[in-house]
Amino acid sequence: QLQASGGGLVQAGGSLRLSCAASGKIFSLGDMDWYRQAPGKERELVAGITSAGSTTYASSVKGRFTISRDNAKNTVYLQMNNLKPEDTAVYLCNADIYEYVDSVPVVYKAWGQGTQVTVSS
Repeated sequence: QLQASGGGLVQAGGSLRLSCAASGKIFSLGDMDWYRQAPGKERELVAGITSAGSTTYASSVKGRFTISRDNAKNTVYLQMNNLKPEDTAVYLCNADIYEYVDSVPVVYKAWGQGTQVTVSS
């Protein structure tokens, strides 16, 4: 399971830090991503980070957002700086989770519940 938090209302130019924590009988996490979906728009990939720490960003957020992960805490973060009104959306986390089910290792892709980010002009 993934639990996202950290969203809120902020003025343009402000900052927010999103967190997404995985829980369960996890023994490893693979790629972890942040997506966002604004009303009337398709879901888009904002940033991603591999298990090795390689990162990728949408062009619209490059230089403003930073994705990171803490493997000891099974958590991925998204630091968002210089926020703009067009960043307003529900932000969702996604991760490849490796865990034991009845002592059998399995991997599946999980989604968090989403956290609302609203940027006022």
